[in-house]
Amino acid sequence: MSELRQLTGARGLAAWAVVLYHLRLSIPGLPEPVGQALAKGYLAVDFFFLLSGFVIWLAWHDRVGGETWRFWQKRIARIWPLHLAMLGFAILLAVALTLRGTPDRAFPWGELPLHLLLVQQWGTTSDLHWNDPAWSISAELAAYLLFPLLVRCVDWRRWSTLALVAAAAALLAILPLAMGLGTLGHDITRFGLLRCLVEFATGTILAALYLRRGTARAPLAIAILLLTTAMLGAPETLVVPAGFAALLLALARSRAAALAGWPLHWLGEISYATYLSHFLLWKAVKLLLPPGPAPAIVIAAYLLLVLLASHLLYRGLELPAQRWLNARPFPRRNDASTRALPAHEDRLLR
Repeated sequence: MSELRQLTGARGLAAWAVVLYHLRLSIPGLPEPVGQALAKGYLAVDFFFLLSGFVIWLAWHDRVGGETWRFWQKRIARIWPLHLAMLGFAILLAVALTLRGTPDRAFPWGELPLHLLLVQQWGTTSDLHWNDPAWSISAELAAYLLFPLLVRCVDWRRWSTLALVAAAAALLAILPLAMGLGTLGHDITRFGLLRCLVEFATGTILAALYLRRGTARAPLAIAILLLTTAMLGAPETLVVPAGFAALLLALARSRAAALAGWPLHWLGEISYATYLSHFLLWKAVKLLLPPGPAPAIVIAAYLLLVLLASHLLYRGLELPAQRWLNARPFPRRNDASTRALPAHEDRLLR
């Protein structure tokens, strides 16, 4: 399976939607419609969950049964080193604030072990702390641990197209039933894990649909319809995950040259570093600023800082750490479990 570059580009845009979501209240003179649009940036996380299930199923569905430990090793090597680095940066911020006499309640020391182990989203905390965006990484870790079980229990390739669509619809219906007809960002510590597991599993179904080929027109029309209803006031829990699912399938089936081009593809490659670093970087920048909206020059400098930091973290930390950790010994079931992930599949999963 060759890399779907348009999905990598879409991931880059989604990461920046989250950046602007956290930044919006500090941008001076932001027009109200723009502010309202940026206020929905948290929904990009739902696209991430769907995309994660999609690409992981494509790369691993036919061999994870014999390479479960290898799968878990590669997933931990992918997410944990950068998370640990950013948590270390958060600890430095917490210490600096404490020494300054202004300790921040966003850094509760008693919860630190939960964040180190990436289990803070498993019903163990009551609020987002330390590095807020890492909640979704904690939820994804649970999805990774359960993925081999999903593959053992069901083979989507054996299902008819109609049955796959029905299964995806049934899965996504869990969200409004559990969360009510409201927003997807409601009570993250309570519903975030469910949100991830449902959408990740739906992404695996989308991957099976993608392998059956077809055009992008039908899913694109469905995506436009559902996301338009969301903009008109339809409940997010009811229409946004389904709209994003249809959009993901449409993008996978399309060429989407603009998304596949090098600028957006580059943003996609460094998107994990962007996602995990931007929140704490802005927190550090704000320590140097007076309360209220930030000057435009500061906003511009911060955005450039995020870009630079993302590139350096990706090249200088993420990739070397993945190579080192993936070279470590792990429990072996058979010789096939030592086979390295092909380069094109490895790019697909970054």
